[in-house]
Amino acid sequence: MAVKLTALGRYLPAKIVTNDDLARSVNTSDEWIHKRTGIRERRIAAPHESTSTLAIAAAKEVLNKRGIDAWEVDAIVVATMMPDSPFPSVACKVQHEIGAINAFAFDVSAACSGFVYSLEIAAQFIKTGATRNALVIGAEVFSRFIDWEDRSTCVLFGDGAGAAFIEAGEDENFLGFVLRADGLGQNLLHMPAGGTALPASAETVKNRQHFLKMNGLELFEAVVPMICDAILDTCEKAGVLLEEVQLIVPHQANIRMIEEVAECLEIPLERFMLNLQKYGNTSAASIPIALLDAVEEGRIYPGDRVMLVGFGAGLTCAANIIRWDESFIK
Repeated sequence: MAVKLTALGRYLPAKIVTNDDLARSVNTSDEWIHKRTGIRERRIAAPHESTSTLAIAAAKEVLNKRGIDAWEVDAIVVATMMPDSPFPSVACKVQHEIGAINAFAFDVSAACSGFVYSLEIAAQFIKTGATRNALVIGAEVFSRFIDWEDRSTCVLFGDGAGAAFIEAGEDENFLGFVLRADGLGQNLLHMPAGGTALPASAETVKNRQHFLKMNGLELFEAVVPMICDAILDTCEKAGVLLEEVQLIVPHQANIRMIEEVAECLEIPLERFMLNLQKYGNTSAASIPIALLDAVEEGRIYPGDRVMLVGFGAGLTCAANIIRWDESFIK
């Protein structure tokens, strides 16, 4: 069974935090942040919002665009590493709240690669005939786990959700993919406490072990080669030359990282979709949000080959190539 992507949706919290706002609370400046990251501002979830509420809003938008009732959805896959709670899954909350009574639902934890992981997992159900369609969501509320006194991390992340609807089609539009992991780099980006290895306690809270920890330089050096290899290997699997890919939509981590990848592959930065200046790093939500921005900016046309590339904690990396179907609903 062939697979096509027919609609996209997103939800972004209303609150905007600019670099100047951060400069009033930590030793930084708009110039310092923008020069090193490319980011100007980011969205922050309101106190009443959580990962599931963001995911639900994005899900409702994409189903409304597609013009399909929730009971017709066969599967819901949510990519997140910041769920409302360890269990139940965010996907089950989405399933209940939107009324997708016939859908099975589960979460995927693959950090910033999570959306591409989830998209390809969902696509396999359709390709085997197990489902007719799937709702795939990337959603994160990173702001609850950021040390707002640490300028090396608090300037990077934002909150948001993006969703895609995929379904069976006549022509195969999911042309090829790779999913990668390298656990050797597991401590380069992690949250030390809160799980079974180091359960929450007064001591872990006092030691600020429930905040994200990152070794930025080592992460950069480890991830860039992974990204370049994944891009080239995906092209090979899809039977597509890199120059035949019209647009690359990477995880919106850091402008320097994306510039390094462009240089490594000897392709112009203009072939990458960038919106991190507006939203920062929204982890698993960044790719679907950027993909929808690209559509709205008129950067994607029917027949175009679009590459999605995720990379992040784990370490994980994932890429795929999608041929843009003429049935896509803006």
